[in-house]
Amino acid sequence: MTMDNENNFYTANILIVDDLPENLLALDALIRKEGRRIFQASCGEDALDLLLSHEFALAILDVQMPGMNGFELAELMRGTEKTRHVPIVFVTAAGKDSNYAFKGYEAGAVDFLFKPLDVQAVRSKADIFVELHAQRHQTRMQMAALEAGRREQQALLLALRTTEVELLKALKMRDDFMSLVAHELRTPLNTLSLETRMRRVLLDRGRIEMFDAAYLSGMVSRDQRQIESMVRLIEDMLDASRVHSNRLSIRTEKVDIAKLLTRVAGDLSHQAEAAGCRIGLAADSSIHAEVDSFRIEQVVINLLTNALRYGKGKPVELVLRALPEGLLIEVHDQGMGISEENQNRIFEQFERAVGNDGTGGLGLGLFISRQLVKAHGGQITLTSSLGKGSVFSVSLPFTQANGKLPATVVSDAAQDPARIA
Repeated sequence: MTMDNENNFYTANILIVDDLPENLLALDALIRKEGRRIFQASCGEDALDLLLSHEFALAILDVQMPGMNGFELAELMRGTEKTRHVPIVFVTAAGKDSNYAFKGYEAGAVDFLFKPLDVQAVRSKADIFVELHAQRHQTRMQMAALEAGRREQQALLLALRTTEVELLKALKMRDDFMSLVAHELRTPLNTLSLETRMRRVLLDRGRIEMFDAAYLSGMVSRDQRQIESMVRLIEDMLDASRVHSNRLSIRTEKVDIAKLLTRVAGDLSHQAEAAGCRIGLAADSSIHAEVDSFRIEQVVINLLTNALRYGKGKPVELVLRALPEGLLIEVHDQGMGISEENQNRIFEQFERAVGNDGTGGLGLGLFISRQLVKAHGGQITLTSSLGKGSVFSVSLPFTQANGKLPATVVSDAAQDPARIA
């Protein structure tokens, strides 16, 4: 049996075996029709080769052949899985009174024909077995189609279940994030609200003298800290959105990295004092690189802020070293440390290493930092163990490869008007 894939046309294979060429020609002429392919073999060995190479709807075997006779060939066919179910019709010139018919049925034949052949009987039997084979083939095709449909449905169901799980996870992440944003913004907003009410009370009571230079200076400093805290939270959310939409912009220029780190450490000195520690800086001089100074400063601030938050009041070290083809920035703390199983997790968005004070920001700082470092063609790694502190390492090339940024980064800042420089 074969299928014409172009026309989807079924073709039945029929094997005729006889040692006399004239008998083969006569049988071929009797049973040949459109939709059938006739194979001829003049001996049992050739017939067996054909049977193992093709699928047949019917085999018509001459009994009396030199070498392997028809009965022996039938026995071999019934002992082989591929040919076991091929219908066999025996043909013989022996008289009807012989025991050939009995022996043929015993060998597994479905019918036995005597020569001279009855033309109508031969054609009728060929038609019947070809039709049966076609029906079996059609049934197999239908079963295969049903099985394919079942597998497709299972795959679709699995995909739907996976999508459902991902959707539920996304909805939970969204709800958790909204709750987290509300919590993180509430603290500075509550402080500003209380400060504003106190000033309102003082003004309503005519206590103008309270607003001297020292009070005003402290008031402005406190307000500025709360506003900066909210701006940082909002910027983190915007940057996370830019990462997902491939609109995270960087503008490179040649930057003195040591000066940049000195400036950042100085800006965070008051925060370090509030945490009861200091920031030490050990930097190789004259290290310049083509980077976006604003974005690299953002990365270093994120790392230092985390080190101060979780450093248990112990000194934090900021280190700059030159590498053969780039530079290395390291932030060392002696704080709580991070377990091995959590070291990759904390670089994912909304993941936080929560300290004893319950703080932890939005869990976006390290996620954004990794994206910014990748955008510069560098990498950020972590070495840490519980109770022994952490070392965050940022390696950056001196120049961008081929003078170009990664394809996922938009280099023209004009395309990102929301960026706060």
